[in-house]
Parts: sequence; C-alpha cells; structure tokens
Amino acid sequence: MSRNSSIASESHCEDLIVTPFAQILASLRSVRNNIQCLTNVPSTNKSRRSSGAVGSTTPQPKNLNPGDDAYRKLATETMEELDWCLDQLETIQTHRSVSDMASLKFKRMLNKELSHFSESSKSGNQISEYICSTFLDKQQELDIATMRTDEIPEAAKAAQQTQQAQQRKEGPKSSIARSTMSQIHGVNRRPLCHTNSFTGDRLPTYGIETPHEEELGKCLANVNSWGIDIFKIGDLSNGKPLTCVAYTIFGNRDLLKTMLIPARTFVTFMMTLEDHYCKDNPFHNSLHAADVAQSTHVLLNTPALESVFTPLEITAALFAACVHDVDHPGLTNQFLINSSSELALMYNDESVLENHHLAVAFKLLSNEGCDIFCNLTKKQRQTLRKMVIDMVLSTDMSKHMSLLADLKTMVETKKVAGSGVLLLDNYTDRIQVLENLVHCADLSNPTKPLALYKRWVDLLMEEFFQQGDKERAAKMDISPMCDRHSATVEKTQVGFIDYIVHPLWETWADLVHPDAQDILDTLEENRDWYQSAIPPSPPAEEEEEKEGGSTASTAAPSSASGAPDQQRPGIRFQITMEESEQESEETPNTPPM
Repeated sequence: MSRNSSIASESHCEDLIVTPFAQILASLRSVRNNIQCLTNVPSTNKSRRSSGAVGSTTPQPKNLNPGDDAYRKLATETMEELDWCLDQLETIQTHRSVSDMASLKFKRMLNKELSHFSESSKSGNQISEYICSTFLDKQQELDIATMRTDEIPEAAKAAQQTQQAQQRKEGPKSSIARSTMSQIHGVNRRPLCHTNSFTGDRLPTYGIETPHEEELGKCLANVNSWGIDIFKIGDLSNGKPLTCVAYTIFGNRDLLKTMLIPARTFVTFMMTLEDHYCKDNPFHNSLHAADVAQSTHVLLNTPALESVFTPLEITAALFAACVHDVDHPGLTNQFLINSSSELALMYNDESVLENHHLAVAFKLLSNEGCDIFCNLTKKQRQTLRKMVIDMVLSTDMSKHMSLLADLKTMVETKKVAGSGVLLLDNYTDRIQVLENLVHCADLSNPTKPLALYKRWVDLLMEEFFQQGDKERAAKMDISPMCDRHSATVEKTQVGFIDYIVHPLWETWADLVHPDAQDILDTLEENRDWYQSAIPPSPPAEEEEEKEGGSTASTAAPSSASGAPDQQRPGIRFQITMEESEQESEETPNTPPM
C-alpha cells in the first residue's frame, strides 16, 4: 500500500477496492445481481440495495435461457464469485476483526514493496528498515514450545537458580526505588516559567504577554488557513506558541463559553502544559504541538465535516492535539524499550510515550487553577477523557497501518454500499474519524508549504541524530535514520511520502472529497522537490564494492502520480447519533455532549 503501488494487483474488484471486507461486500452484491438476472426475479421497491453500489454498475443481459452459452457463462462466473467470498470468510478467525484483515493485508503489501525498495541501494535498505520499525506494529506470535517450563535447558535453569540466590543475598530493593514507579514523572520536574495570574482585569488579547502583539495578531488572523507560518508565531509569541494558538482557536470556536471554561483557567492550564514541553527538543516541543493543534482545527473545519461533531468532541480533539507530545524526551519508543527505561517498564513497552503524555496531561488538570473541565458533568468528563485517550494513543506511529486500514475500510464500504452517505451514528465510527484526523494533523508537515516542510525535516533529523549520538555513546545499535554519518535525508522523505504519508492523505481526501485536494496537490509537489534533490549514486552492487560504502542516496524510481478523480461524488455525512440518556444531575446551563 503506497503512493506508487499498483493496488489493483491484489484487489478482487475492478473498482480498485482494496480492503477485504469491502471486497467481499462488493462481490456479494455482484452475486445478488447475477442471481436476479439468472432467475428473472423482479426487484421490489422494498429492497434497500442501492443500484448505484459498486458491483451493481455492470448491466447484465436480460431474458437469458438456461440453455444459452451466456446463461451458463454467467452461472459459472456467479459460482466462482460466491466461492471466492466463501474462501475469504472461511479464513476469518473469531479473534480477527475486519480491521485486522485490512491492516494485515496492507502490511503484507507494504512489506512486499519495501523489500524491492531496499534492494535498490544501501540507503534504500536503511529507509525500509526505518519505515518498518516506526510505522508497523510488529506483534509476534509466541511459540508455545518456548513457554513450557519442562523444556528449559539445564544451563538456563542453573543460571536462573544462581540469579535467584543472588537476589536473596541482596535482599529487597530500597523503598525509594519502589516508590518511583507510583509517580508520574515529568510533572513539575522543571521549574515553571510562567505566573499563574496576570495583572489587571483583562487577559492579553492572545492569552500571552508579548511586545509583538499587533504583528502576532496578523499571523493568528490566518489561524483557519492550512500552512500558517507557525515558526513566525513561535518567534512573536515570546516562546508560547501553543498557548496563543490554542487560546485563539478556542476563542474563535466559542468553546470557552460553550464548554463553560473560565478564560483565566484555560490560559493557566495552557501555560502550565507548554512549560512541560521540553524546549531543548529540536522537534518534539510546544511549537510542534501548536502546529498539530492548528492543523487539527483546520481539518475539523472541512466542509464535509460541517456540523458533524459535537462541541464536546471538538474540544476533545483539540485538547488531544495540544497535549499529544507533552514531556516528550526527544527519544523514540523503541529507544526507551531497548534501554529498559522506567517509562517502558511502567507501560509494559506498549505505546510508552503516548501513555506518558496522557498521564502528564490529565495530572496537570489537577494542578491548582488548571482544571479547564471543572464545569462539565461527570458523564461529559468521562466521555471526553475516553476520547482524548483514544486519540492520543492513535498518534503512536506503530499504529499507523491499523488506522489507515480502518479508514480505508470505512471509505470503501461506503463506496460499495453506493449511498454515498457516511452514517457516524455510533462511538466507534465517530472516534475512528477523529483518530485519523489527529493522526493526519500529526503527519501534516509534508503537506505544508515547502519552506515550512523543509524546516520541520531539518528539526526532526537533528532530533534523530541526537538520539543516534546517545546510542553510539552507550554502544547500542544505532536506530535507522539516526546516524548523522550515513542518513540520506532526501530519499528518506520520498520514501516516507510514498509509503506512509500519501496513502494516509489520499484516503482522508477520499473521505472528505473534494475538500482536501489542495493539500494532496501540495504533498505531490513537495515529494517531487525532494525527488529532484536526490543526488545520483551507483546501484547497491557497486556501493558494496567501494571501501567504507557510500553515504550518497540513490534516486528512487520515478512514478507518475495518480490521475485526478473524474468528478466523482463525495461522501455525504448524515448524523443519526442516538441521544444518550440525560443525567439527572445535569443542569440547564450544561453544554450538550
């Protein structure tokens, strides 16, 4: 599954339907149409099957006789189609969901393409390794034989007994060591650099005090636009880009009033949150959080999603974007796991950083004067917390393929259904769209104007290189793309776009068609720029012959971008969300969910 992959090669339907569930659905619709033709059963007005659905678009001949060749041919094709559906359904196990089917297929397709890409050069191999280690959630099945204690080798048993004896000799660990795991590290670890109150009766216009208020206001006037110069906002905001961007967005959306959030409390929380972003990180700092929050805000404004989400859902999405990387150490999850860090131990190697960001964010709400959700009902607060947890956990890049598979399945299922209406009438579907929206915002750098994109690339690579320096000093294996002596930046960005960013944004553009076409066009232009910036280098065989190897990157194979969609109708959204039971304690002034 990539920008330049021929996804039709693995698809069953002619319409380039790629997700297994949608393929089965399309095939069953085709079988139904064929049966109707073979049996001459008339359609009824009561049928809810849409004639515009994928699989229903090919007209079948009428009035076929059982002895005709055309009749026998259609009957044979129908049986083959039905057999294919049965084969697919027979492979589904009870513990595998529709999402698993799609994500496993996408991973298989991506692995196949990356294997070819890695053979092009040494740099191609490094880039493939980076993509696999970062964006594929590799969960291995445990070998049952290895879990049997009676098959442990004698040498291992002896080593285990020696270790246990040593532990008994040393005695229990100190209470200090035990107590650290009960704390949320990162909260108030550094001295805060803001005051909790402002002089005077009014808050600053943009929530922060700056001598550049007028110029900052001109920048923030474009807060609803894609590609705002967030770096300039960072320069003008006295080091508080997240606070001023969030305050402006919540103000423009009237969320402070709707959600009964006191303005001073909001500013106090945002400044406290911003202080807990590490300013020393080249990339994962409050400027990145401000960028993701602003991108989330713009995506929520897309016309296709107009009036789709409630104020509580919008608040949750914006809050999730603001907090999604708080107290980020500038290191990857895999580094923390490989180094047996305390965070990895605390969260059992599962979405280590994302769990930590959530813990810090919700802990900060309990600080004095920071509870921005103090006026929500208990049920609203619980719902918001659940949504924020789901969205922040979805920013774990190893979950990328599962998120993409879910979104692609949703889009293609609606295509097959033929109605063009996306019914977001349950929590699962609604949060799925919001998770992908925040994930798109988190992976939006390549879709921004080239000058901004290039600055983000430089910052991210420097953060990677700093991790690589730590790994080298600790005599650890250096992570892919973290070695400043061998990384190939330009080719990495082309591979990153082709295999990760473009498939995600293409699917999102399908969902909100045609609202994201400009974003997709910018992504293509940026990809072409990085493609043209790749210096030529010899193939892998020649590289290996050179002593020390070459650090130059090899130009990736050029590929024509996909043809633009031909006036196809977009998916419309219909809200039929069931009203939840009203809480008895809810007051008339409480905002709706």
